Amino acid sequence: MRLTILGGGGFRVPLVHRALLADHGRTGITEVVLHDVDPARLDAIGRVLAAQARDVPGAPAVLTTTDLDTAVTGAAFVFCAIRVGGLAGRVTDERVALDAGVLGQETVGAGGIAYGLRTLPVAHHIAARIAHLAPGAWTINFTNPAGLVTEAMATHLGDRVIGICDSPSGLVDRVLRTLGADPATVHVDYAGLNHLGWLYGVRPLNTGTLASGVGRPASSLGGSAGSVGGADLLPGLLADKARLETIEEGRLFGAAHLRDLGAIPNEYLHYYYDPAGTLAAVRDARQTRGAFLLEQQHRCYAEITAPGRDPLEAWLAAWREREATYMAENRELTGAGEREHDESRPAGYEGVALAVMRALAHDEAATLILNVRNRGTIGVLDDEAVVEVPCTVDASGAAPHRVAPLPEHGADLVRAVKTAERGVLEAATTGSRSTAVRAMAAHPLVASEPVARRLIDTYRSELPGLAYLR
Repeated sequence: MRLTILGGGGFRVPLVHRALLADHGRTGITEVVLHDVDPARLDAIGRVLAAQARDVPGAPAVLTTTDLDTAVTGAAFVFCAIRVGGLAGRVTDERVALDAGVLGQETVGAGGIAYGLRTLPVAHHIAARIAHLAPGAWTINFTNPAGLVTEAMATHLGDRVIGICDSPSGLVDRVLRTLGADPATVHVDYAGLNHLGWLYGVRPLNTGTLASGVGRPASSLGGSAGSVGGADLLPGLLADKARLETIEEGRLFGAAHLRDLGAIPNEYLHYYYDPAGTLAAVRDARQTRGAFLLEQQHRCYAEITAPGRDPLEAWLAAWREREATYMAENRELTGAGEREHDESRPAGYEGVALAVMRALAHDEAATLILNVRNRGTIGVLDDEAVVEVPCTVDASGAAPHRVAPLPEHGADLVRAVKTAERGVLEAATTGSRSTAVRAMAAHPLVASEPVARRLIDTYRSELPGLAYLR
């Protein structure tokens, strides 16, 4: 069975490969095809993967190609992890936004819209080729902005594309550990959009029912009224400042703010809840996150191919540095301390992807928080909107669970951001500059048409991938 990874020269591909090696007896994958437009990066990552597999008997064969059609033909699974414009594009996304006085994070606000606008035409092309050449394949989308890209690809692939992110699963894992709750005995209310979600309920199940908790085998799921019993466990945690601040989100947002919200937000909500403070912290930093990663990866790829250097060790050193510095400005601003990075804990996005793949390939039902079409799950959005919610995954696909209605503050923000996303989708399809400006102005972190016009025009002048906007 063939797994194709688009963006196969990407820095995080070894994480996927490592998870695959640890579980290759169960996944059934016998061949991994790496596709990338940059042959030098393909060569470097190929070396890392060869070093990683050197002591693994029966490891899947790894092939590389720069031809998209060759890569997807015959694939049972396609992991889409592309970065259109590379990290240099991300640097531009961040710098132009900061120059205009707004946040430029790569998936949130102005930077996310610029990234989406140049990524969507490529995502549409990829999805169309998969639909033509591998109509039976399942596509698992890693590409950011994940919800937006997944919604675009769904116009070609329908429910055979599923978007993933590890932030929600990490949040739920931390909260359940702090509560001392077994995932198999609780129903989790988590909902929103990618990088815009909240955990707002952890409810025990009646004795004898099977949970819709996250990250476990699942069967009779859905969190129906008949299966959920007992008081919500989350308010008790929100009222306990000491316990709450043992988790990253408690320190990042502060116990008082979380009590006011009645929920624990995904870490990316910090950009919305303190945009002025975060903007100041980013401006005070020596360099933006994109600039740091661009420099780091330039060094890393050179070290991977250096004579006498172990490729895997070179990559591991860079990966650990990357993890330790993730969202550093936000944590420094709030005094949240160092990021939790326990390599013995469940894997990140690569672990979510492998769990989805196992469930689809072998009909091993699992429950995971994923980006899928809404189908009535979040009442304030239409059925076709891609949302991030708990799902049951099996051979038939990913089915969203019923969850309690979003808190009003969350529903308002979800509506506003989805309006901006829909504008980006329309602009990418029509090539309309004016639609792109309206989408940018609609985003809550921009909220100004003159600023939006300046942003779109500057991005168009600096990013070749936006030349299509007229």
